[in-house]
Amino acid sequence: MTSLASAPDRLNELAILSRDVALAFHGAGFQLYAVGGAVRDALLDVRSPGEREIDFTTDARPDDVARLLNPLCSATWEQGRTFGTLGGTLRTNGLKVEITTFRSEAYVDHSRKPAVVWGDSLQADLSRRDFTINALALDVVALAVETPGVQTLFDYFGGFADLHERRLRTPVDPEILFRDDPLRMLRAARFAARFELTIDPALERAATTMAAQISKVSAERVRGEIDLLMVTKQPSLGLDFLVRTGLADVVLPELPKLQLEQDPIHQHKDVLKHTWAVVDKTSPQLVLRLAALFHDVGKPNTRAFSEDGVTFRFHEVVGAKMTRKRMSALKYSQNMIDDVSTLVELHLRFHTYKMGWSDKAVRRYVRDAGHLLAELNELTRCDCTTRNARKAATLAKRMDELEVRIEEVRAHEDLSKLRPALDGVAVMALLKLPPGPAVGRALDFLMEIRLDEGEITTDEAEARLRAWWATQ
Repeated sequence: MTSLASAPDRLNELAILSRDVALAFHGAGFQLYAVGGAVRDALLDVRSPGEREIDFTTDARPDDVARLLNPLCSATWEQGRTFGTLGGTLRTNGLKVEITTFRSEAYVDHSRKPAVVWGDSLQADLSRRDFTINALALDVVALAVETPGVQTLFDYFGGFADLHERRLRTPVDPEILFRDDPLRMLRAARFAARFELTIDPALERAATTMAAQISKVSAERVRGEIDLLMVTKQPSLGLDFLVRTGLADVVLPELPKLQLEQDPIHQHKDVLKHTWAVVDKTSPQLVLRLAALFHDVGKPNTRAFSEDGVTFRFHEVVGAKMTRKRMSALKYSQNMIDDVSTLVELHLRFHTYKMGWSDKAVRRYVRDAGHLLAELNELTRCDCTTRNARKAATLAKRMDELEVRIEEVRAHEDLSKLRPALDGVAVMALLKLPPGPAVGRALDFLMEIRLDEGEITTDEAEARLRAWWATQ
């Protein structure tokens, strides 16, 4: 077992935060252990977004947990009671706790629902955890009552050593754990990326053998894991695992197809490796990272060879449609789908402006990007992964020039309100038109003036609209 003396002081922080609930369980004759991410992160001495949340496991049954927890909490929740999990927010310090009865669970082959069996063994309970680094338990009762000489940190499966060696393993046969819950294969990708871990060969073999089982998991759960993976420090470590094992063939089938064959005559980049590089370069914002992931998925379907080399004409348009389809299948919100697919479709727009950044060009670029302007600029910068220093410097300089020009134009006009000088009501009144396509054409005409020339007065807009309408 690992000695508490060898662990960081942050384990003591967990014990202090847990003292009230630990004393309550001790007084009722029950065991209580902090488990999972809180213990792992304390040992790694890293701070997590859920810093004020701790998971516990206990030999108390759910009814006893509820009886002990309710007086301690300002709010409680029981959504996970079927699986033995109850939660609450402690009155004393605002700590969010979730307490789960010792258990073991197994999935029936055709089912997504686990059959839960309560247990009485800490070791058995920890054996069903996904990875050894999450199968560590801190005895908060022993620390709360200050029992000298009593072991407080339990490590039955070598998780402490795996943390030190930066290694991802499972407590027991990975095939058993993946059969119980196939989502754990995607969690392996996330943890490898988040903590920069080397994946155990046995774990990878099991995931490769069982990759098709991920189809049993709901799209919502798959999407949740992908989202968490995409905002890690280096998502490519997990994404590459998904491709190597075949998991991506099921959940993100567009990615393996990016492994385009290298052509000996028309040399071009490995699109998959390029994608990994772009994803890792972008800021850890979900919309931006997903756009980086999908930005080139249209290339396999648009690749052509010519005397000038390899071309991927309109791959951004094709890729945007593919992005919408995949994200819809993964049950993303419509707003998220719209934002990501828009960035995919626009990621080459910068390169169409080769004659300098006139006011007109700036307005059109800003109008097309809309609220995604900052994300589009960053994606464009990160899409440059060339090792050619001169080419990279040229692109960076042009991007700098664009951002300067945007600020210059913004200083003279409101680029957040790029709209026609007249609205639809005014157009109908002026031209005596009913609602219909003609009104839309008139608004498009006025919008072109706005983009080309900037702001014009209402009187001028009316005069030019009358002259235009007379020619229609």
